[in-house]
Amino acid sequence: MAAARASLGRILPESSILFLCDMQEKFRPSIAYFPQIVSVAARMLKVARLLDVPVLLTEQYPQGLGPTVPELGAQGIQPVSKTCFSMVPSLQKELDRRSQLQSVLLCGIETQACILNTVLDLLDRGLQVHVVVDACSSRSQIDRLVALGRMRQSGAFLSTSESLILQLVRDATHPQFKEIQKIIKEPAPDSGLLGLFQGQNPLLLNSRP
Repeated sequence: MAAARASLGRILPESSILFLCDMQEKFRPSIAYFPQIVSVAARMLKVARLLDVPVLLTEQYPQGLGPTVPELGAQGIQPVSKTCFSMVPSLQKELDRRSQLQSVLLCGIETQACILNTVLDLLDRGLQVHVVVDACSSRSQIDRLVALGRMRQSGAFLSTSESLILQLVRDATHPQFKEIQKIIKEPAPDSGLLGLFQGQNPLLLNSRP
Protein backbone atom coordinates (compact mmCIF):
# COMPACT_ATOMS: atom_id res chain seq x y z
CA MET A 1 0.00 0.00 0.00
CA ALA A 2 1.42 3.39 -0.94
CA ALA A 3 1.83 5.78 1.96
CA ALA A 4 -0.62 8.68 2.15
CA ARG A 5 1.00 11.91 1.00
CA ALA A 6 1.27 14.41 3.85
CA SER A 7 0.88 17.31 1.45
CA LEU A 8 -2.57 16.05 0.41
CA GLY A 9 -3.72 14.92 3.82
CA ARG A 10 -5.41 11.77 2.60
CA ILE A 11 -6.71 9.52 5.36
CA LEU A 12 -7.06 5.75 5.37
CA PRO A 13 -8.80 3.74 8.10
CA GLU A 14 -5.88 1.36 8.52
CA SER A 15 -3.40 4.16 9.25
CA SER A 16 -5.65 6.52 11.21
CA ILE A 17 -6.71 6.96 14.81
CA LEU A 18 -9.46 9.03 16.47
CA PHE A 19 -8.60 11.15 19.53
CA LEU A 20 -11.45 12.26 21.81
CA CYS A 21 -10.29 14.99 24.16
CA ASP A 22 -11.76 15.87 27.55
CA MET A 23 -15.51 16.04 26.88
CA GLN A 24 -16.38 15.97 30.58
CA GLU A 25 -19.30 16.89 32.80
CA LYS A 26 -17.84 20.00 34.43
CA PHE A 27 -17.23 21.59 31.03
CA ARG A 28 -20.88 21.24 30.04
CA PRO A 29 -22.12 24.68 31.21
CA SER A 30 -19.10 26.72 30.11
CA ILE A 31 -18.12 25.47 26.65
CA ALA A 32 -19.89 27.14 23.71
CA TYR A 33 -22.01 24.68 21.70
CA PHE A 34 -21.08 21.84 24.04
CA PRO A 35 -24.06 19.57 23.17
CA GLN A 36 -23.43 20.07 19.46
CA ILE A 37 -19.72 19.28 19.51
CA VAL A 38 -20.33 16.19 21.63
CA SER A 39 -23.00 15.07 19.14
CA VAL A 40 -20.57 15.44 16.24
CA ALA A 41 -17.80 13.67 18.14
CA ALA A 42 -20.27 10.85 18.87
CA ARG A 43 -20.92 10.31 15.19
CA MET A 44 -17.18 10.28 14.52
CA LEU A 45 -16.91 7.59 17.17
CA LYS A 46 -19.70 5.53 15.58
CA VAL A 47 -17.97 5.66 12.21
CA ALA A 48 -14.60 4.80 13.74
CA ARG A 49 -16.13 1.69 15.26
CA LEU A 50 -17.72 0.67 11.96
CA LEU A 51 -14.41 1.09 10.11
CA ASP A 52 -12.19 -0.41 12.83
CA VAL A 53 -10.37 2.87 13.39
CA PRO A 54 -8.78 2.82 16.87
CA VAL A 55 -10.03 5.37 19.41
CA LEU A 56 -8.22 6.97 22.34
CA LEU A 57 -10.05 9.01 24.98
CA THR A 58 -8.64 11.38 27.59
CA GLU A 59 -10.05 13.12 30.65
CA GLN A 60 -8.45 16.24 32.13
CA TYR A 61 -8.11 15.88 35.91
CA PRO A 62 -11.29 13.79 36.26
CA GLN A 63 -11.24 14.03 40.06
CA GLY A 64 -12.20 17.68 39.69
CA LEU A 65 -13.73 17.91 36.23
CA GLY A 66 -15.80 14.76 36.29
CA PRO A 67 -16.19 11.86 33.85
CA THR A 68 -16.76 11.88 30.12
CA VAL A 69 -20.36 12.78 29.32
CA PRO A 70 -22.50 9.70 28.57
CA GLU A 71 -23.98 11.07 25.34
CA LEU A 72 -20.58 10.76 23.66
CA GLY A 73 -21.24 7.01 23.59
CA ALA A 74 -17.72 6.14 24.70
CA GLN A 75 -18.77 3.51 27.20
CA GLY A 76 -16.37 0.61 26.89
CA ILE A 77 -13.40 2.84 26.08
CA GLN A 78 -11.00 3.18 29.00
CA PRO A 79 -10.28 6.90 29.50
CA VAL A 80 -6.73 8.02 30.13
CA SER A 81 -6.38 10.63 32.87
CA LYS A 82 -4.10 13.60 32.31
CA THR A 83 -3.12 16.98 33.68
CA CYS A 84 -0.97 18.11 30.74
CA PHE A 85 -2.55 20.46 28.19
CA SER A 86 -1.81 17.91 25.47
CA MET A 87 -3.05 14.39 24.99
CA VAL A 88 0.29 13.19 23.70
CA PRO A 89 2.35 12.65 26.88
CA SER A 90 -0.36 10.44 28.40
CA LEU A 91 -0.82 8.51 25.14
CA GLN A 92 2.87 8.20 24.30
CA LYS A 93 3.04 4.41 24.70
CA GLU A 94 -0.06 3.91 22.55
CA LEU A 95 1.39 6.07 19.81
CA ASP A 96 4.80 4.39 19.96
CA ARG A 97 3.38 0.92 19.40
CA ARG A 98 1.37 1.90 16.30
CA SER A 99 4.06 1.82 13.61
CA GLN A 100 1.54 2.17 10.76
CA LEU A 101 -0.05 5.31 12.17
CA GLN A 102 -0.04 8.30 9.82
CA SER A 103 -3.15 10.37 10.61
CA VAL A 104 -4.85 11.55 13.79
CA LEU A 105 -8.45 12.79 13.73
CA LEU A 106 -9.03 15.09 16.69
CA CYS A 107 -12.24 16.09 18.51
CA GLY A 108 -12.81 17.77 21.84
CA ILE A 109 -12.10 20.76 24.06
CA GLU A 110 -10.75 23.30 24.55
CA THR A 111 -9.59 24.38 21.12
CA GLN A 112 -6.98 26.88 22.35
CA ALA A 113 -5.70 24.62 25.11
CA CYS A 114 -5.64 20.83 24.89
CA ILE A 115 -6.57 20.66 21.20
CA LEU A 116 -3.91 23.15 20.08
CA ASN A 117 -1.19 21.63 22.27
CA THR A 118 -2.08 18.12 21.12
CA VAL A 119 -1.91 19.23 17.49
CA LEU A 120 1.54 20.75 17.93
CA ASP A 121 2.86 17.66 19.70
CA LEU A 122 1.48 15.34 17.02
CA LEU A 123 2.87 17.45 14.20
CA ASP A 124 6.21 17.43 15.98
CA ARG A 125 6.11 13.62 15.79
CA GLY A 126 5.64 13.82 12.02
CA LEU A 127 1.98 12.79 12.03
CA GLN A 128 -0.79 14.30 9.92
CA VAL A 129 -3.45 15.94 12.07
CA HIS A 130 -7.05 16.47 10.99
CA VAL A 131 -8.98 18.75 13.34
CA VAL A 132 -12.72 18.02 13.23
CA VAL A 133 -13.77 21.65 13.38
CA ASP A 134 -17.44 20.98 14.13
CA ALA A 135 -16.39 18.77 17.06
CA CYS A 136 -14.04 21.24 18.78
CA SER A 137 -14.99 24.27 20.87
CA SER A 138 -13.95 26.62 23.67
CA ARG A 139 -15.47 28.90 26.26
CA SER A 140 -14.47 31.90 24.13
CA GLN A 141 -15.21 31.97 20.42
CA ILE A 142 -12.28 34.33 19.89
CA ASP A 143 -9.97 31.74 21.44
CA ARG A 144 -11.57 29.06 19.27
CA LEU A 145 -11.14 31.10 16.08
CA VAL A 146 -7.55 32.11 16.67
CA ALA A 147 -6.57 28.58 17.75
CA LEU A 148 -8.00 27.11 14.54
CA GLY A 149 -5.98 29.59 12.54
CA ARG A 150 -2.86 28.83 14.57
CA MET A 151 -3.24 25.10 13.97
CA ARG A 152 -3.68 25.62 10.26
CA GLN A 153 -0.58 27.80 10.11
CA SER A 154 1.36 25.00 11.79
CA GLY A 155 0.29 22.41 9.24
CA ALA A 156 -2.89 20.80 10.59
CA PHE A 157 -5.82 20.12 8.28
CA LEU A 158 -9.18 21.66 9.22
CA SER A 159 -12.12 19.52 8.11
CA THR A 160 -15.76 18.93 8.95
CA SER A 161 -16.93 15.61 10.31
CA GLU A 162 -18.83 14.64 7.16
CA SER A 163 -15.86 15.41 4.93
CA LEU A 164 -13.61 13.20 7.04
CA ILE A 165 -16.17 10.40 7.24
CA LEU A 166 -16.53 10.30 3.47
CA GLN A 167 -12.76 10.33 3.02
CA LEU A 168 -12.49 7.35 5.36
CA VAL A 169 -15.19 5.30 3.62
CA ARG A 170 -13.99 6.35 0.11
CA ASP A 171 -16.57 4.39 -1.93
CA ALA A 172 -20.34 3.91 -1.88
CA THR A 173 -19.73 0.20 -2.43
CA HIS A 174 -17.99 -0.08 0.94
CA PRO A 175 -19.68 -2.85 2.98
CA GLN A 176 -20.36 -0.41 5.83
CA PHE A 177 -21.57 2.46 3.67
CA LYS A 178 -25.28 1.94 4.32
CA GLU A 179 -24.71 2.10 8.07
CA ILE A 180 -22.50 5.16 7.68
CA GLN A 181 -25.06 6.78 5.41
CA LYS A 182 -27.59 6.51 8.23
CA ILE A 183 -25.19 8.35 10.52
CA ILE A 184 -24.59 11.27 8.14
CA LYS A 185 -28.13 11.43 6.77
CA GLU A 186 -28.92 14.28 9.16
CA PRO A 187 -26.57 17.27 8.80
CA ALA A 188 -24.23 17.91 11.70
CA PRO A 189 -25.76 20.34 14.23
CA ASP A 190 -24.77 24.00 14.04
CA SER A 191 -21.77 24.57 16.28
CA GLY A 192 -21.27 28.25 15.50
CA LEU A 193 -18.77 27.75 12.71
CA LEU A 194 -20.60 29.86 10.15
CA GLY A 195 -20.04 32.98 12.22
CA LEU A 196 -16.34 32.15 12.52
CA PHE A 197 -15.87 31.57 8.80
CA GLN A 198 -18.01 34.46 7.50
CA GLY A 199 -16.23 37.29 5.78
CA GLN A 200 -13.38 35.07 4.56
CA ASN A 201 -11.54 35.42 7.83
CA PRO A 202 -7.81 35.73 7.07
CA LEU A 203 -6.90 33.62 10.11
CA LEU A 204 -8.48 30.62 8.43
CA LEU A 205 -7.99 31.34 4.74
CA ASN A 206 -4.28 32.14 4.52
CA SER A 207 -2.42 29.69 2.30
CA ARG A 208 -0.77 26.76 4.00
CA PRO A 209 3.01 27.02 4.51
